[in-house]
Amino acid sequence: MSDTATPTVIRREDYAPPAFLIDTVDLEFDLVPERTIVKSTLAVRRNPDANHATHLELMGEQLEFISATIDGQPWEQVRAHDHGLTVENVPDTFTLTLTGACDPAANTTLSGLYVSSGNFFTQCEAEGFRRITWFLDRPDVMSTYTVTLRADKISYPVLLSNGNLIAEGDLPDGRHYAKWEDPFRKPSYLFALVAGKLVALEERIQSGSGKEKLLQVWVEPHDLDKTRHAMDSLIHSIRWDEARFGLELDLDRFMIVAVSDFNMGAMENKGLNIFNTKYVLANPETATDVDFANIEAVVGHEYFHNWTGNRVTCRDWFQLSLKEGLTVFRDQEFSAAMSGGDENEAARATKRIEDVRVLRQMQFAEDAGPMAHPVRPESYVEINNFYTMTVYEKGSEVVRMYQTLFGRDGFRKGMDLYFQRHDGQAVTCDDFRRAMADANGRDLAQFERWYSQAGTPRVSVTTHYDAAAKRYSVTLSQGYANSSPAARETQKGPLLIPFAIGLIGPDGQDLPLKLEGESAFGATTRVLEVTETQQTFTFVDVAAKPLPSLLRNFSAPVIVEYDYGNDELAFLLAHDSDPFNRWEAGQRLATRELLALAARASAGQPLEANDALVQAFSRVLTDPSLSPSFRELALMLPSETYLAEQMAESDPAAVHAARQFVRKRLATALKAEWLAAYQANLTPGVYEPTPEAAGHRGLKNLALSYLSELDDPADAVRLATAQYDAANNMTDRAAALSALMNASAATGAGYAKKALEDFYARFEQEPLVIDKWFSLQATQRGTSQRPVIETVRALMRHPAFNLKNPNRARSLIFSFCAANPAQFHAADGSGYAFWAEQVIALDAINPQVAARLARNLELWRRFTPTLRDAMRAALEQVAARVKSRDVREIVEKALA
Repeated sequence: MSDTATPTVIRREDYAPPAFLIDTVDLEFDLVPERTIVKSTLAVRRNPDANHATHLELMGEQLEFISATIDGQPWEQVRAHDHGLTVENVPDTFTLTLTGACDPAANTTLSGLYVSSGNFFTQCEAEGFRRITWFLDRPDVMSTYTVTLRADKISYPVLLSNGNLIAEGDLPDGRHYAKWEDPFRKPSYLFALVAGKLVALEERIQSGSGKEKLLQVWVEPHDLDKTRHAMDSLIHSIRWDEARFGLELDLDRFMIVAVSDFNMGAMENKGLNIFNTKYVLANPETATDVDFANIEAVVGHEYFHNWTGNRVTCRDWFQLSLKEGLTVFRDQEFSAAMSGGDENEAARATKRIEDVRVLRQMQFAEDAGPMAHPVRPESYVEINNFYTMTVYEKGSEVVRMYQTLFGRDGFRKGMDLYFQRHDGQAVTCDDFRRAMADANGRDLAQFERWYSQAGTPRVSVTTHYDAAAKRYSVTLSQGYANSSPAARETQKGPLLIPFAIGLIGPDGQDLPLKLEGESAFGATTRVLEVTETQQTFTFVDVAAKPLPSLLRNFSAPVIVEYDYGNDELAFLLAHDSDPFNRWEAGQRLATRELLALAARASAGQPLEANDALVQAFSRVLTDPSLSPSFRELALMLPSETYLAEQMAESDPAAVHAARQFVRKRLATALKAEWLAAYQANLTPGVYEPTPEAAGHRGLKNLALSYLSELDDPADAVRLATAQYDAANNMTDRAAALSALMNASAATGAGYAKKALEDFYARFEQEPLVIDKWFSLQATQRGTSQRPVIETVRALMRHPAFNLKNPNRARSLIFSFCAANPAQFHAADGSGYAFWAEQVIALDAINPQVAARLARNLELWRRFTPTLRDAMRAALEQVAARVKSRDVREIVEKALA
């Protein structure tokens, strides 16, 4: 709910069951863009498990009240107000019929019922249903729905809602109707309708039990050729969920609909998933390898919600990670399986590395700021602000730890018990934890702290080797160093941390492990259960001093503190059998070098090259035993944002200078190797979005990116120009354009101008590709003669720019503010002034999108004094002018 009322803090401890329950909902829509009439007939009864109430309070926003009846009789004791409807003196059981109207055409918030490109769509999570009709709009009120849609047949030939189509036909005056029935109880946030001029790719499959299922991907007619990959991803998701978890599609049909105006990535409405076009539409000419992979992951995520979120849902919004963290874990496992199956650990590790990179760059930063909150928050002002990295990504890591503790079979047993106990219910994170504990015969009371404590735990490691006794002791100490005040308030005691460890001998081979008290050697990776503030584990019969490989496969979302030497990191990068830790060693080595250089740049000292990093990268680049996808990830330097967060005072300009210095050094020292890697990883022939082909393209284009840093980028310009002109796929075309823009920034030459003009002309009718065009320019390096802010402001006047479209706003404004730190954090404060203007403008149109942008300055206290003062001024300007509680919650917490 976004409004100008005084914010009310909603607390988890105040939860009370609803005074009334609604067993059935019958909705009738007469769809007209400017005034849609909605009639809802509700079968209401008192909740025997709640306190008695004489009146029924329903939520509602921006609705026009027309009439109300109870049991067919007009009911005068009804009062409509800004936030809902009060129905006085109601009986214990009754049928309430409400008629109201809303204005979808004027709904720029994209929450509730709205119009996009002349079609009707809905978005009801978290609190959008109250913008459609008055209701007990909370997730623990679950009902069965019957929905009748009526509309002009020419303008809206397709009428869709949740569940199964049970009737359709023509009406007088050129209208028609469709009636849908969803046999499964669901909360109102899972309601959906779509009406408009759409076409579908259809496929019929048989479920594991032999039932026929109709699958449909609905899009605007000109996008039909971009739906095959989404359909294939849906089929793969269905098959994987049957095989991995024994979960079958429960409806006769499953529909995906793509819309260009959407606040999020997608929404799991029961049987009628509504998606941002970005996560549906793909063909080789318009979508990159990353787009293809993201579509597969998001289609999987929303389909998996059918069980983890829909069949079993959240009791209240504090339990959001019950569905989101669990389903992110499921989609990550699905994507890993699609990358290389269960047998290809290297391919699975690549996916794991990608996921952890996102977690550490974004969620760890969230944990350190004013918006820090536990996976299960204790309070909120605006629930839309808590669709966060902590709830999703850290929540996924918490779920993954169950699998680490119990193994895949034990995790499956816990899932089976969870559904056995709670199918059709609205439950809590504690219910999921209890199912895991009971299924595996474990006491997980301490594990609850992962849900209730905010901040990123740190595990300090010290080791001691007793050569005479052949004993190697590892002491693990856990705590929360450098937590934000918001996080410290929640920290009550030590966690149960599954800490995976291996020991590597001087020959580079893993050692078999035997803990003190054990009679036989075990596997070469051991999961230690750390439950105390400090614990020591002793390995025996260790013939030579080993090097520890710590937190293998990132077995817990913690920061490991261990004083590796540079030579030791290089050794791990060369020899560790755990792919994640091999990557991690390279990242630690690079981070150490880059932070040292950034400190020199910040102090105005000259930067000096260190060949140790060059040599380590050279070994990775030229190692044929490593997959191209792993080498691409290992050879990427840590991001500027991540590096700045590691400084005592963030200095984006110094970090940028250091990172560019190292990129140029790596480009120059390894020029021949980059050229060889480029040639060795060409992918001639028809484009295929397979993981293997994508890995080759990724390494090839990384090589091109490095080559574009050279003082004389002639080779890079030649290769990039030829690649751009000959490209048969968007991955190669966009990478070539990016390389030309890099070379232009490095030399001041106009290598990219012609390609940028060609790119726009070639794809002017493809909105998602034009988003890439905007984003590439917003994230370019820029020059002292023309800072990127000037380009961004000019592009905001471009006829293709539309602030009301979230994808377009994200492609230009968000890309500049979030993904171009050196330019955004300009010393003159111009980036912050621009940010404030855009947050205020978006707040008046779409508070959810505005709040996402507002978070870019929440860590302002961690920057250098000059930047800090300018950021605070921008935050105060926004705080004085915004009206939505979405944005106010963000900026007020940042300033507090």
